[in-house]
Amino acid sequence: MQPEVSVVVPNYNHAPYLAQRIDSVLAQTCQDFELILLDDCSTDDSRAVIERYRGHPRVAHIVCNERNGGSVFQQWDRGIALARGRYVWIAESDDWCEPSLLDTLLAGMRGDPDCAISYCQTSAVADDGRILWQSGHPRLSERVDGAEFIRKYLSRVSIYNASMALWRRDLYPRIPRDFTGYRMCGDWMFWIALAQLGNVHISGKVLSYFRRHGPSSVSAQVYGSGENFLEEMQVYGWMYGRGLIGDREYNTAFKKKYREFWRARRQIAPELRERVRAQFARPASPKTPLLSIRAGLWWRALRGRA
Repeated sequence: MQPEVSVVVPNYNHAPYLAQRIDSVLAQTCQDFELILLDDCSTDDSRAVIERYRGHPRVAHIVCNERNGGSVFQQWDRGIALARGRYVWIAESDDWCEPSLLDTLLAGMRGDPDCAISYCQTSAVADDGRILWQSGHPRLSERVDGAEFIRKYLSRVSIYNASMALWRRDLYPRIPRDFTGYRMCGDWMFWIALAQLGNVHISGKVLSYFRRHGPSSVSAQVYGSGENFLEEMQVYGWMYGRGLIGDREYNTAFKKKYREFWRARRQIAPELRERVRAQFARPASPKTPLLSIRAGLWWRALRGRA
């Protein structure tokens, strides 16, 4: 029989966390799901951990690549192609969750046939177990029109990682595959595309936990290099060009990102720094007060040296 949810766990070199991730899926109070375990040619003991779950009644597929695909978003695509459930949950391999996550998100979905995404709140956790920060929402449960959700929430990112969210599988064929070409912002593009196709349910409950690894992690390397500015501003320009956000939302995001770049500019390699500067020199909105933003930063810098 068709399961209600397909849970896809895409893994690469997360052997120390895999068992906690998989066990937290198997411990869900909702048991109407299939589990799809993927490994992208890990060099650690990930395969040995995954093999311990072979034969489990909830495990529908175990797929281990012989060659690294180079992108977690390509692994998403592969797992979704195997999925049979009405809904999909991408449960990232180094995260874990509360047992009530699926039931909570499904309740938000079932109450609205036009709901495309249902997501909860998350805690960011350091490798030593410290909670670094938590996302939040002012209501315990709320449904938002997709277009409003993009303008109000996705213009500043509110779905911080895939493990927070459940979404409708039948909408996937309508999602452009552009998201698979990104290193960091592919999931953001994915949520934007999905939100254009329906409503969004937001739970205020903190039910997911995702790890923020140290400077050796891929995400830390991308953010440390400055590559994130190129991808982020590309997404903002894409949203603005399609009328998904207006001048106000774009300019707020532009100002925030330009300030972040200004503070980090000396740590970015010269060639990449010039590429980022060139991108900021051509804002998508003609109403972006670029000269005013630059002047404000120079004035702050001068006052800081005084």
